[in-house]
Amino acid sequence: MGKTGYFTHRDFWKHDMGGGHPECPGRLDAIEDRLLLTGVGDALEHREVPLATLEQLTRAHSTEHVEHLEALHQRLVADEPAGGPDHAQLDPDTTLTRYTLLAARRAAGAAIAATDAVIAGDLENAFCSVRPPGHHACREQAMGFCFFNNVAIAARHAIEAHGIERVAIVDFDVHHGNGTEDILSNDPRVLMVGFFQHPFYPYSGTNHPAPNMLNLPIPAYTRGMDVREMIEATWMPRLEEFKPQMIFVSAGFDAHREDDLGQLGLNENDFAWITSRIHDVAKRHSKGRIVSMLEGGYNLDALARSVEAHIRVLASL
Repeated sequence: MGKTGYFTHRDFWKHDMGGGHPECPGRLDAIEDRLLLTGVGDALEHREVPLATLEQLTRAHSTEHVEHLEALHQRLVADEPAGGPDHAQLDPDTTLTRYTLLAARRAAGAAIAATDAVIAGDLENAFCSVRPPGHHACREQAMGFCFFNNVAIAARHAIEAHGIERVAIVDFDVHHGNGTEDILSNDPRVLMVGFFQHPFYPYSGTNHPAPNMLNLPIPAYTRGMDVREMIEATWMPRLEEFKPQMIFVSAGFDAHREDDLGQLGLNENDFAWITSRIHDVAKRHSKGRIVSMLEGGYNLDALARSVEAHIRVLASL
């Protein structure tokens, strides 16, 4: 039986966009506590997390985007002794602080390290408990709590550094992964399948998506069993036809019925079922190779239970 890697780092806790912000360090505390309490954490291979390099980041982002964020960071650091501002507001929901770029580069680094270990056969699959999340980060723009697009960076790394020819990305966050679509549209080496609440932030994903994008807009209050039927009818045939050699997951858990940032009706059993279907495809076509990246999920208890359920399937527990 293959090993499941677990990638996290204390730098992820340093990024803090302020009291009351839903994308908070406590999200990772909730996950860590749950994995400790249930013993699931003991079954995982805990791994080191490097910083992503400029070369790795610019497989998905423009050099200008990376340099712009770096310039904002340097300004904050330079102003610190003079009592200058301690943050830069990129949009109403997305704040860059003095520790944000460290955490964001480390999150992308987790994606890279997990990809390397899984392709090497050192791990069968991996879950990266990271923040900030990534799937709203576009090639040229940070938005929606996201700065660098972790799954897009990892997917391009698998293709360009390792020669993987067909990569699938599965996104089950309640919000459309507009950044991933922006970066990877019309790349025939990538198939992205996702569902998301619609209409809902970021109000994208329905306007003539590229042929390699299978978007499943779902109305508010849709329940888990209905989502399962839609996945079976739409995602699964496309994934089977594509025969991915590796699968990346944008694992957002804010479609949970207890999560106030969305209005979908899934629960942790639905996330376990979705993971099992991804796992089935990976076993048939991808040598079991899956790298899963944490995206959303803001009700701490529901998030922790859902991540546990997701990891139990990955680790065959």
